[in-house]
Amino acid sequence: MAYLPIEQYGIVGDLRTVALVGINGSIDWWCYPHFDSPSVFGAILDDVKGGRFRIAPADGSARYKQLYFPDTNVLITRFLTPDGVGELTDFMSVGAVEAGRPVRRLVRRLAVVRGAMPFRLECRPAFDYARARHALTLLDGGACFSAPGLCLGLATTVPLARDGDGVVGELVLKEGESATFVLGEMEPGGPCPACLGPEATEGEFRATVEFWRRWIGRSQYRGRWLETVNRSALALKLLTFEPTGAIIAAPTSSLPEEIGGARNWDYRYTWIRDASFTLYGLMRIGFTEEAHRFMEWLRARIHDLGPEAALHVMYSIDGRHELDEQTLDHLEGYRGSRPVRVGNGAHRQLQLDIYGELMDAVYLFNKYGMPIGYDQWVHLRHLLNWVVDHWQEPDAGIWEMRGAPRHFVYSKLMCWVALDRGLRLADKRSFPADRERWLAARDAIYEEIMSRGWNRTRRAFVQSYGSETLDASNLIMPLVLFLSPTDPRMLATLDTTMRELVSDSLVRRYDVAEAGDGLGGKEGTFSMCTFWLVEALTRAGRVEEAQLVFEKMLGYANHLGLYAEEVGPSGEALGNFPQAFTHLALISAAYNLDRALAARRRE
Repeated sequence: MAYLPIEQYGIVGDLRTVALVGINGSIDWWCYPHFDSPSVFGAILDDVKGGRFRIAPADGSARYKQLYFPDTNVLITRFLTPDGVGELTDFMSVGAVEAGRPVRRLVRRLAVVRGAMPFRLECRPAFDYARARHALTLLDGGACFSAPGLCLGLATTVPLARDGDGVVGELVLKEGESATFVLGEMEPGGPCPACLGPEATEGEFRATVEFWRRWIGRSQYRGRWLETVNRSALALKLLTFEPTGAIIAAPTSSLPEEIGGARNWDYRYTWIRDASFTLYGLMRIGFTEEAHRFMEWLRARIHDLGPEAALHVMYSIDGRHELDEQTLDHLEGYRGSRPVRVGNGAHRQLQLDIYGELMDAVYLFNKYGMPIGYDQWVHLRHLLNWVVDHWQEPDAGIWEMRGAPRHFVYSKLMCWVALDRGLRLADKRSFPADRERWLAARDAIYEEIMSRGWNRTRRAFVQSYGSETLDASNLIMPLVLFLSPTDPRMLATLDTTMRELVSDSLVRRYDVAEAGDGLGGKEGTFSMCTFWLVEALTRAGRVEEAQLVFEKMLGYANHLGLYAEEVGPSGEALGNFPQAFTHLALISAAYNLDRALAARRRE
């Protein structure tokens, strides 16, 4: 089998893990039991060794379609042939409980809705990123795959045959007939999980549909692009780890930013950087409970700070910060894009911007969610004093560059945000604070950005002090209230960015060849940067221009409305998929653009 394009996948999940389901009916990525656990199916990173679970027409001549059951994360893959039409419905049970424990299983329900079709299934797990061997046992009503530390059972009434370390099966279904396949954890040596019959399958399907519809029904968004915003919200919910409230950056690892390149990273963690965007996006459309859970996760990270009050860039879904990076040299990578990495070495970097994003998140939550308590404020006060002591240091920046540290303008900007929000919060809540010290540092940062971050020759704020390289992250300036969106310097930066980093709505984060980021190769355009551009244009009063950029960007979503991290030169998806940051930026851009368009209409 050839590698599917990244954009030809949908996702299903149970708020603990996610599976990528190809438009051809193949599950090519699934980590179990959690997002950051080793993979069970990983064919997306190695077509031969990675492992997959495919159900598809036997003759391979079908045309494929994919859609979500309306207002849910239940995925339907359709197979269309001259002889019939088949539908494969994939979901993970959410909210169901058996014997007092949450149900953890992947359900695949195959049916023919017209004519008759022969099908073939192949289930070939490859545990621990294809490093661990497993024993296969054929059972009455299924098969058992037993690896060190994990035993999975595949239950079905379809006869299965051994094929190496996997199983295969064939069946023919006529109109109105169906077959069910249930994959779940089982006890070693125990009975195979019971295959759900038609009535039980339908009941679990309906319960899952009801869960998702009830959840998205809480959204308060009623503006333009409602389906797009709802799909982004549903995707973000799938990327939420329910036990802790953490939201991962993406459910995949090492999908490349350039085919054949080395910019391949593990995104199955939670970045502090995403905090303010997460809270803003969720609260804007009414999901205050999710915002509260994520704030609880952030509060735990703040309380974990040592005497130095230094945050880590990213954490695991359960709060660990030791995420050592390793390469899996036995895997060839997506379409030969090596190395395959798990873990992320950037967790050891100094990235000063995260303090601004964290404080902005706390400020927003205090304003729109729930007032923070004194004990939390004590920890935040230590953090702000740390910022005063360290803001003048060079760092790795928002893009986690692996070259020499620099004085990145965005990093200084977010240090300003940290102190600004700390001062605002102290004043609003009358908290004790080192006001004079914070105010002096905040103003010093402002003056330095305006003098050293502004390049008179380029007529723009640049990436770092002394450079001439542009950076799309500077579009954030009016969004965080550093500058007026109509400030002459901001307008000039916007125009220069449009001229040099934007191509027909697609935005590069910076010029890779010019910036010297410590990495070789190229990359695509960054989807979230396009949505930042939409917001910058909107706030600058260029609403019609913003709407055109937004509408064009919607055309780069995949067939299900999902975005990878980047868009390639031919419009293909690149990087990890789907990316939470992009969908958060989409929600924020849609909200503010819709509000601006409504205001224009009232004029």
